[in-house]
Amino acid sequence: MKKPHKHADLIKAWADGAEIEFRCLDEWRRITAPRWDQDGEYRIKPEPKLDLTTECKIIGAYRSIMWNSTTGTVPGANLRLTFDGETGKLKAAEVIA
Repeated sequence: MKKPHKHADLIKAWADGAEIEFRCLDEWRRITAPRWDQDGEYRIKPEPKLDLTTECKIIGAYRSIMWNSTTGTVPGANLRLTFDGETGKLKAAEVIA
């Protein structure tokens, strides 16, 4: 029996509409018409990670209560922090009135 193409699963996913990326010089680039080289590195474009929002209630100069707002909110929260899902870095800070 003939051995399947090295990228057979990716080729099938691409045919079904998946976005494909090609590794070029240590960087992944979206490619619309892959050549499917045997030596090339391909992957399905990963889903972006969602941002994380956390609310806080600052109750004094050195005390605060933190709460992940995806599961609920802090009663009387007065600060909302949003972190980038990909990098984990602070993306936005909002004072809640």
